[in-house]
Amino acid sequence: MTNSIAKTPILGRIKTRLVRFLGAWGVFFKGFIKHPVMVGSIMPSSDITVKKMLAPVDWENCNLFVEYGPGVGTFCRPVLERMKPDAALVVIDLNADFIDYLSKTIRDSRFFPVHGSAADVQQIIADLGHEKADYILSGLPFSTLPDQLGPKIAAETYDVLRPGGAFLVYQFVKRARDFMAPHFAHIDSGYSLWNILPCHLYWGWKAK
Repeated sequence: MTNSIAKTPILGRIKTRLVRFLGAWGVFFKGFIKHPVMVGSIMPSSDITVKKMLAPVDWENCNLFVEYGPGVGTFCRPVLERMKPDAALVVIDLNADFIDYLSKTIRDSRFFPVHGSAADVQQIIADLGHEKADYILSGLPFSTLPDQLGPKIAAETYDVLRPGGAFLVYQFVKRARDFMAPHFAHIDSGYSLWNILPCHLYWGWKAK
């Protein structure tokens, strides 16, 4: 009887985590099916990719972090864990399902999910009371975005970053760097093998 009672909380926690995982994966998969050229991947990024991508961020000097295409929040939670108490995280996605899911599952006063386009980032953060972003993260598939949207997003991103800020990009193809190069003279690069699929990592720094 005692063993049965002791196992109940453990089984309950396992069930809760499983439901949460399947729920997030289901939302992500649905988003990929509906908008494959906007999502770019059928699976969220791995923990190793997340850590490597965020490693160069100076969190003490980060007041506004922006993410394009947050999906089901793979990066959102790690960013919030690292951010200062008075900083803000703005995430922008054209997929209403993702924004609705994030609004319901992430309860943090520093978190602002926005249903909109990354091409309108300057207006979006201005509406929220900000002038410049310190860091902007993107997993959007630049090479498959429609109607010259990729170059426009890259240009808007450069303009809205503060001097010394950075554009963090993770992509499955190298072409993402081509969209960054006209605006960012200094681009660091890396690679994450432990991801489905393995991906290229870029950090474009705006000159101070």
